[in-house]
Amino acid sequence: MSTTIGSFIAGGVAACGAVTVTHGFETVKTRLQLQGELASRGQTKRVYTGIFQGVSVIVRNEGLKGLLAGLTTAYCYQICLNGCRLGFYEPIRTHTTTLFYNDPTIQSFGINILSGASSGIIGAALGSPFFLVKTRLQSYSPFLPVGTQHNYNGAIDGFRKIYSTEGIRGWYRGTTAAMIRTGFGSSVQLPTYFFAKRRLMRHLGMEEGVALHLASSTASGFVVCCVMHPPDTVMSRMYNQTGNLYSGVWDCIKKTIRSEGPLAVYKGVTAHLARILPHTILTLTLAEQTNKVMRVIEQRLFLD
Repeated sequence: MSTTIGSFIAGGVAACGAVTVTHGFETVKTRLQLQGELASRGQTKRVYTGIFQGVSVIVRNEGLKGLLAGLTTAYCYQICLNGCRLGFYEPIRTHTTTLFYNDPTIQSFGINILSGASSGIIGAALGSPFFLVKTRLQSYSPFLPVGTQHNYNGAIDGFRKIYSTEGIRGWYRGTTAAMIRTGFGSSVQLPTYFFAKRRLMRHLGMEEGVALHLASSTASGFVVCCVMHPPDTVMSRMYNQTGNLYSGVWDCIKKTIRSEGPLAVYKGVTAHLARILPHTILTLTLAEQTNKVMRVIEQRLFLD
């Protein structure tokens, strides 16, 4: 394992590579989550009906620019989130395991979940302003708007306008929802990945390599999507709101379910799966490879 700094860099690089491929699905997912916000089912005009229809509609009306809106802020967010998630996971796990067992090599599923959640929450808090602006850039459409519309001329303009009306506090709107959402996802992502990896090696005889990394990250991606999507829907709505439509996480959940039904928190889940599955596979698989590179670089620097 490379150092914490090395793992942070490796995680950030891997996540940026992954988000380049999956960002378009994230845009569709965000618009599906905001579609029909706080409106009863019969009153909702379904502009976006699915993954590929959503991609087609956005590209036809807004071009690739619309589909890839917010990509720069997505890079910044991924560096913060996955740099922390992959960089801090092992140090937190090792230190916590040592406190309870005096042996850092012991694998405790409970400690692994706690370590994954903790590292993810740190990353979510650090990257929250970037996700806020990214969400607003992705939701904006001059042709087929859904949800509250924020017309920003790019990320810097978005940060400037938020600061001019709400101050620095405005940049951190919805951070609690982001921490809950990422805590849920991170609590299962790496523990599930390493659990699947150990089982595949033990029971199927798979050896360390790209095939093992792909299989393990696929299992992890499914679990992450199931656990993370409801708080992800809440986060998208809280980030995109103007004023105080929702006073907090629970208020958003209550209003959403009361107005749109209990399944509303799973709006866009198929698009989320289409994004999170390849994203998780690419992030974790690339992280394994970039970690190897970082270890080589660190060894050379150390020897020199």
